[in-house]
Amino acid sequence: MPTSTIRAACPHDCPDTCALLITVKDGVAVEVKGDPDHPPTSGVLCTKVARYTERTYHKERLLTPMKRIGKKGEGKFAPISWAEAIDTITTRLKKIAEHDPQATLPYSYAGTMGQVQGESMAARFFHRLGASLLDRTICASAGAAGYKYTIGASVGTDLEQFQHAKLILIWGSNSIASNLHFWMRAQEAKRRGAKLIAIDPYRSLTAEKCDQHIALLPGTDSALALGMMHVLITEDVIDHDYIARHTLGFEQLKQRALEWPPEKVATICGITIEEVVQLAREYGNSARRGDATAIRLNYGMQRTHGGGMGVRNIACLPALVGAWRLAAGGVQLSSSGSFPKNTAALQRPDLMLNKATRTINMSTIGDDLLRPSSQQFGPKIEALIIYNANPLAVAPESGKVLEGFMREDLFTVVLEHFQTDSADYADIILPATTQLEHIDVHTSYGHLYVVANNAAITPLGEAKPNTEIFRLLAKRMEFNDPCFSESDDTLAAQAINRQDARAIHIDWDSLKHSGWKKLAVPDAPFANGNFPTPSGKCEFYCERMIADALDPLPTYIAPYESVTSNPHLAEKYPLAMISPPARNFLNSSFVNVQSLRATEGEPHLDMHPMDAAARGIADGCQVRIFNQRGSYVSKVRITDRARRGLVVGLSIWWKKLASDGKNANEVTSQRLTDMGNAATFYDVLVQVESVVP
Repeated sequence: MPTSTIRAACPHDCPDTCALLITVKDGVAVEVKGDPDHPPTSGVLCTKVARYTERTYHKERLLTPMKRIGKKGEGKFAPISWAEAIDTITTRLKKIAEHDPQATLPYSYAGTMGQVQGESMAARFFHRLGASLLDRTICASAGAAGYKYTIGASVGTDLEQFQHAKLILIWGSNSIASNLHFWMRAQEAKRRGAKLIAIDPYRSLTAEKCDQHIALLPGTDSALALGMMHVLITEDVIDHDYIARHTLGFEQLKQRALEWPPEKVATICGITIEEVVQLAREYGNSARRGDATAIRLNYGMQRTHGGGMGVRNIACLPALVGAWRLAAGGVQLSSSGSFPKNTAALQRPDLMLNKATRTINMSTIGDDLLRPSSQQFGPKIEALIIYNANPLAVAPESGKVLEGFMREDLFTVVLEHFQTDSADYADIILPATTQLEHIDVHTSYGHLYVVANNAAITPLGEAKPNTEIFRLLAKRMEFNDPCFSESDDTLAAQAINRQDARAIHIDWDSLKHSGWKKLAVPDAPFANGNFPTPSGKCEFYCERMIADALDPLPTYIAPYESVTSNPHLAEKYPLAMISPPARNFLNSSFVNVQSLRATEGEPHLDMHPMDAAARGIADGCQVRIFNQRGSYVSKVRITDRARRGLVVGLSIWWKKLASDGKNANEVTSQRLTDMGNAATFYDVLVQVESVVP
């Protein structure tokens, strides 16, 4: 069999959405490379995806359906046929549906970002079944809500323009670990004379390589943005013409900003007055000189109580100084709103028999699995169907999640590549294909290209694509709607709305041949205003927020848990904690790839020398991290990368691969953000103590 090269796409939860070239020899994928012609990828892959064949051909890959034969959590399973697996699942779902189909809950997220293998046939199945809906909030919904109130949609600066900027604020992002191809552009900008400023509580790999690092306290980003507004307005370093033409509510914003002098902001953020003032001056003066002034905003800073408002405040800054006038100016949080996705055609919400079906928030799955039936909540969750997710590792307040998974009356099905923490508690495990074995279409939240994924190899063992698994379930449930017979090619052809001018040139037949195509969008989306808000302007004052019981102006919402906002709790648990991604993992994916785990080492906690000394903790020793929700054990690294008063546990480890069978989500909270109902992973107080051998 000859050697061939197949065009594909990286499926993982990363803004880069790389275009891949898969070399296949004798039916085996032997190499995964980045496409050198795809502008965002430029032939470069992260260390994780460059080793994708290790994942596909992993010795522990699930290759046959299995049923549980031991106790929940023991991880003991026996192989069964697909016929038995499908019959077992549908028999149980039919019985549950007899009294209320809403007692079945799908649980999925971004194990694949594909439009086909994500929420197409799966959504159709659950809509037709009448299952509970899932509010997928665990990553980005707070920031998306705050940005939408201000800008109107998740649209911003094009990745390909950042290298032309002269000042780049990298705000709440460790780009080297989580947005490599943006970092390449930022480095090019730096070579051309740009200044890079990192704003992050932790001196990450990215912050270390920037010209300046501002280490504010977690959850105080919105205050820093207000302080910048104060300086910009009082020193008149703003673009009056742009404000007059393309913004709404400047006079109200001005009054609010005057309430936030640098002295007040510095105290809240735990930084110096000079840092507040100089940051604002550099930002404003850069734009005034006519230099492209850009912000790369990421989701880390929105995982606190006021995270949505924090994003909103920062999103106001480019309009205040007229940074949107230039293609390389403005801000990017996500580019996902640029894509005209045909979501209704793929997911078919019209199949829902009950339009009042309840919605369960994925970020509160720990509490919700433990709720009894009630008039307010609805039926107790009796069946949990998990795909593209590993909630036992990634959901907050793990202790409660585990308690829910341990319920003997909970029927759990997991579609997976490997026997993850969540799969250990399944009643039935179904083997799913990896990206090299199925068809998909990918949009991006970091660039403006639609990317095709062609199947490079035949599925290993008895693994099946998510779409085929849900087709089999639908057939056995006697769902006879024609849409359940549509092929993956047919689904892929529906993914993008070609009636939209941005994508009229993008059809599936040509896309899978070329590999990728860029949307037809302007280089500078808001140079002349035309924001996708109701007013058509950047809304400093947003009347829609009043209807949502929110302050219509930028403000500061303190963390639930911090030394200043909750001093009583801080007496017991005085250290703030964040748990950003480890460089060699992506959420909980790749943790079981031996070469990557060997590089990452073992779970560790970074701690400032003064905090360690106060507790008699020595570098390299085992420590217990704990609060009122739970505890876990980790090895400590004493380093000033973590600012004083902060500990950092790079994540997310599979629990079964940690020494105590736990990870950082033992101590995180199920409390939700100010808007978007998102998780507050970085709004945490803990105490740390040495573990006595």
